[in-house]
Amino acid sequence: MATAAGEMIIPLMGSAAAVGMARTLAGARFHKWGYSHILDDALLIVSELVTNAAQRTPCAELRLQVSRDAHGVIIAVWDGAPDLPHAKPKVELTLEDLDLSKEAFDDNGGWGLHIVQALSAACGATRDPGGGKWVWARIIP
Repeated sequence: MATAAGEMIIPLMGSAAAVGMARTLAGARFHKWGYSHILDDALLIVSELVTNAAQRTPCAELRLQVSRDAHGVIIAVWDGAPDLPHAKPKVELTLEDLDLSKEAFDDNGGWGLHIVQALSAACGATRDPGGGKWVWARIIP
């Protein structure tokens, strides 16, 4: 759904497919706004926030919001879980730190919030008065 000001709020289902759908819809909005120069960073943020929400609340409703104001672009994702996200402690990773065995290859995640922090001018999480929370990031075009 798009509003008159160009804000977009899209309901999604917490699944792996939600990430691709969110990237496609957000990418179209960024192109419409003429923000192709920040598209890669924006889509990576969308991916990380939607992935986190889908993992936290599988098979439940999520909402992706993409909006802009005088201070930049806001990417926000709502999920129904009450707990606020916490980034892993920062460490300098090397390949030796990762378990690259076939059995554990997908268990090396959890660094998405650090990626969001690095790519955005500001980010955070806000409890929704109706339940759940919004995790958001601001990009300055």
